[in-house]
Amino acid sequence: MHCAGRLGAGDVMTYCTRRMPTAGRALSSIIWALTIACPLATAADRHVIKTEADLPHTTYPLQGTVQELLDADSQTFSTFAAPVESDIDRILRDDDISDHATLINLLQAKLQLQVLSGASDKAALDSIPRIRSLQEKGASQLTTDLEEEAFLKARLATRNPGSGCPDGYASAYAAEVNALPWQAVRSNVKSLKSSIEIASRSVSGGLASAQFQASVTQTHALNLIGAEYVIGVRENLAVWLPCKQPTLAALSSYIKQHDVAKPSIWPARDAVLPATDKLTPVNVGIWDSGFDSKLFADRLYTRQTPDNDDPHGIAFDVRNHPAHGELMPLTAQEKADYPDLVKNADGVDDMSTGTDSDAAKAFKSKIAAMTPQQVHLLYDEQKAVMGYMHGTHVTGIAAQGNPVIRLAYARTTYDNGDPPLPPTDAMLRDLAQADVQSVAWFRQHKIRVVNMSWWDTPANYEDALTANGIGKDAAERKKLARHYFDMESKALFNALKSAPEILFVTIAGNSNADNAFQEVIPSSFKLPNLIVTGAVDQAGDETPFTSYGDNVAVDAYGQAVESKVPGGATVRMSGTSMAAPQVTNLAAKLLAIDPALTPPRLIELIRKGADTTDAGRLHLINPKRSVQLLESSLASQ
Repeated sequence: MHCAGRLGAGDVMTYCTRRMPTAGRALSSIIWALTIACPLATAADRHVIKTEADLPHTTYPLQGTVQELLDADSQTFSTFAAPVESDIDRILRDDDISDHATLINLLQAKLQLQVLSGASDKAALDSIPRIRSLQEKGASQLTTDLEEEAFLKARLATRNPGSGCPDGYASAYAAEVNALPWQAVRSNVKSLKSSIEIASRSVSGGLASAQFQASVTQTHALNLIGAEYVIGVRENLAVWLPCKQPTLAALSSYIKQHDVAKPSIWPARDAVLPATDKLTPVNVGIWDSGFDSKLFADRLYTRQTPDNDDPHGIAFDVRNHPAHGELMPLTAQEKADYPDLVKNADGVDDMSTGTDSDAAKAFKSKIAAMTPQQVHLLYDEQKAVMGYMHGTHVTGIAAQGNPVIRLAYARTTYDNGDPPLPPTDAMLRDLAQADVQSVAWFRQHKIRVVNMSWWDTPANYEDALTANGIGKDAAERKKLARHYFDMESKALFNALKSAPEILFVTIAGNSNADNAFQEVIPSSFKLPNLIVTGAVDQAGDETPFTSYGDNVAVDAYGQAVESKVPGGATVRMSGTSMAAPQVTNLAAKLLAIDPALTPPRLIELIRKGADTTDAGRLHLINPKRSVQLLESSLASQ
């Protein structure tokens, strides 16, 4: 089912680098913040940017590899970066951008180039409050660019740009960190510490190559997003590596002083349905990478007269052709490495959340000893296996505490190729048909709730086209990407709309972004039978990664969530992918109590039962209260 995107768990291991500009980070902007570089054009002259796809599509020649660029001397790197900085200045001057993340990405890249040059430290320092003011999340407003701020202050005080960590950095950074309010920033600070612990040329280079080398090989260029990323890595290496030890010392001391386990709010909110109750079995579909049916043997939906190898669902291969099998296939090498990759999973997740566990320590030690190429290969293999595990992990969350759930799957096959398959009209027609067939199968088999922990965007198609060298230039790839994305979006929207009796539950996304600006599907759809979920942690605090937007109805537990993976191991995963099945779980329990509920009524009960935070930003699901609302309504009838 996957052509240019359709991602579930998000990019595995991207936490290993610092938070970098990516296609998905959609956060902040006020026009006055754009004065960092140039005077603005008049309002009448400025190009209004309504979506991510409206942004200028520029490319920058690169004849060597991504790794060679990261290792290049200052003059060579400056030659590459000069047109990037010029374009950033032009975009900030000429384009009317209301999306906060886009502005942060541009201003952040400008700041990083200033730090690298050492020629305008005062201007760089003055830009940091502006970048912070654009952050949507309170924790990010407090923690963004603390290292750069301390670095620049120390370098200005020494009056010697030089290389290495400037005198005074350690005390300046420690003072900044110690002034932070722990309750507000703990997740960000702990994740930051994990990132810095593994910061190295090998890890940074390997991850950068994993994400952009295929495109560079085909086009001999980086687009603006890739250039921003590489600039961020280069600046990280210039700031983080020389200052790694004092940075870690300050963070470790701060965390040790304040860290206590955050109590979980979720057990008290849970609604467990006793098997003795008079409940109605509920058919629930997991539209994902499939699941290991042996783990749910007593809670499966089984067709009455199966005529093929899929009694519990429907399956499609990587080209969106009908297939068989409850789990997407692994390569022979991935099968051989699977036990070790499962062991990695907890370490991967614990690192992303800043949890100082044995699993995280083991994984840090493992990648610290790798070459850039080994990091690249591990990234690719871990990403593929995380996708394989994804559907089963989601299913376990959706099924918890419900003895009458009956599970079915629409199995997709995520494209983990490097590069991915090139999108074509034929493949998109097949994808559209797969969507239609999947929803028709759900309707035919009276599936009441469908979990969709995946997403797609126009940017995913551009990435796939670039990685395959399709299109004579960026403008042509942009046009082709829009064509393919519109084919998918229209087909998926109409398929979901055709099943008004089914509640579809989907994810906000893991890009810390406005999903409407990114045009994320299906979460940007507005349908009466679709509910979109953001992610919070065990204490109900917003996660650093969760995307957001007006269409995000509720928030659920999505950080370090335990569930089963194929073969039966229990692992922790984080993402809005883990939050959405919490909502699916609740909807299925409400239907078990009252099978007459319609999708709009289900959404109403879920939303009315939720707790809205003081600021009104989050709406934390409360399964127990939603069930009580339903039971009170039934009792009054």
